[in-house]
Amino acid sequence: MSYALFSPRRWLGFLAVFLVGVNSAVAANPGTDTAITIEKDLRTYFINEDGSFLADHEIVALINEERAIQWYSQRSLSYNKTLENLEIVQAFTQKPDGRKVPVKPEQIKEQQERESSDAPMFQDTLVKVVIFAEVAIGDRLVLQYKTRRTSALFPRHFESLSHPPFHPIGQFTLVYNLPKSMALHADARGFKATEPVVAEGRAIYRWDNVPEKKERIESGAVSYQDYGQYLAVSTFPDFAAFAQAYDARAKTQVTPQIRALAQTITEGLVSPRDQAMALNDWVRKNIRYVAVYIGPGGVVPHPVETILANRYGDCKDHAALMEALLAAVGIDSTPALLNAHNAYTLPKVPTLGVFNHVMTYIPSLDLFLDSTAQPIAGGFLPVFNLDKPVLLSKTGVLVRTPAVQESETESDTVFKIKSSGDADFSQTSKVTGWAAQVSRFAIDSMRPADRNRLVTAILSISGQKGKGEFNVDQTDSSHDRFSMSMSGQTDNLVSFPGPAGVPTLSSFSGGIAQRVLAVAAESDRTQAFTCIAGSTKEQARFEFPQDVNIIAMPTSTTIEHPTFEYASTYSKEANAVVVHRSFNFKHPSAVCTPQDFLNMRTALDLAMSDLKSQIVVQRQ
Repeated sequence: MSYALFSPRRWLGFLAVFLVGVNSAVAANPGTDTAITIEKDLRTYFINEDGSFLADHEIVALINEERAIQWYSQRSLSYNKTLENLEIVQAFTQKPDGRKVPVKPEQIKEQQERESSDAPMFQDTLVKVVIFAEVAIGDRLVLQYKTRRTSALFPRHFESLSHPPFHPIGQFTLVYNLPKSMALHADARGFKATEPVVAEGRAIYRWDNVPEKKERIESGAVSYQDYGQYLAVSTFPDFAAFAQAYDARAKTQVTPQIRALAQTITEGLVSPRDQAMALNDWVRKNIRYVAVYIGPGGVVPHPVETILANRYGDCKDHAALMEALLAAVGIDSTPALLNAHNAYTLPKVPTLGVFNHVMTYIPSLDLFLDSTAQPIAGGFLPVFNLDKPVLLSKTGVLVRTPAVQESETESDTVFKIKSSGDADFSQTSKVTGWAAQVSRFAIDSMRPADRNRLVTAILSISGQKGKGEFNVDQTDSSHDRFSMSMSGQTDNLVSFPGPAGVPTLSSFSGGIAQRVLAVAAESDRTQAFTCIAGSTKEQARFEFPQDVNIIAMPTSTTIEHPTFEYASTYSKEANAVVVHRSFNFKHPSAVCTPQDFLNMRTALDLAMSDLKSQIVVQRQ
């Protein structure tokens, strides 16, 4: 599996909404998908004392709908050839009349894992693709394969995290057969345990999933892991023991090369914080991030000399290099394990299933640094990393990342409206805080022509048709400030002769309207959701030609709520209307509960009503 949170493509996607939405993007999920039925999913692990194991997977899936044929008749199975091997025992399509269409050897393809294909030191991650033949509605796809882990990620230990698939389930069973001397700790939600069987020096544990209807994942919701069914098993008694095992395999070394590089980077800097920031900036700008999970990719970082020579590495390599560089200038640090997707809780037993990322923590400065996030300057964290439980590998202590960080956006928009209803527009935006570097990185990654096409896309999101161009203030090079502007024409702002309503757009995509809509995207919520704090201020000026009368303006609005403040004013200046809006979302956590949403809903509705308001005009 790939971990591509910090790819340029993803950041460009964020730019399309000016990088200031309050909700982390979460792919739409309709809940239980009836396109297939998992009639059987049996996973049996035979675990050895050294932590190696043999896993036997038996899967039977019934094809219920046409759309499932395209995406389920080809199964991709990832494995690490250095740590394990994967054998397809049998695979066939079973017809309703009992006829079997076997998968032929040439229909099993092996290929390089996509994210590691251009990174030689990661090319031990492979994918076997099983292609079923003659698949139709009513068929059963039968697959049995074995994974033999020859080298444990953590010697003499085993851990695993499992979730039921989002399909109707007949049987989903997990069996763990391990030496009696290896105590197995578990945390389960939605699984029924069978009394362990002990015989001949081994203990057999079994859990069966209790099928339930999976509800639709709501807009911006936290991970299913935080509220849904899962089974976590681990031979580690606690997180401290898990951290100790990780740290033992993630040792790094201060070489003469590392010492010389660190001294060069920090030359003239006295403050430990300034030194740490300089080292982080060098790594994030000079060491390319390769998106490989710490689980399948192993937990042992590459030697720092190798990382420097290749000028790339995954997250654990970044953390190892940062630790060595910091140590070279006398700053103690520790790798910090966390989930960098949208999971905000941990199981009660430690597994790598939730920990998919590593960054750096400096205890003496109480400072988190993530050098894999190329667009984020030191002192700020990607929004995906805010308010997360973090395991410090050197101490085994669980801490939490900051829940809020500085974020403010100001925009000034002017519409010069013509008698035809078309309008020339200009907008200047100033971003302060974490999103400043993200904005700069995204803009610099785009060709000028692509920037201008983005203006057309942004206008379309606002219901406008037109074109324009981006401009960047190159004189503002501060890491926590960024200014940009766009200008152009929109062909359909006002439908004259009227009376006509002019939408009070106080900014284009990514402004207050989108921030409020991100929170209010659901009419009701049953799942916790991300709600990142931040402040936005907007001014828009609508200048009408002399042959247009301004008939009515919206009423100014002020909303004060414990979670946010919203205000708008509308004033007439000659034959123009000036709109001021401000939105300060100040929730102390990066996660809001369904009760938080219920408490906000009335106030959010008032804000949305104001954002949809119009100026009524008529051409003479």
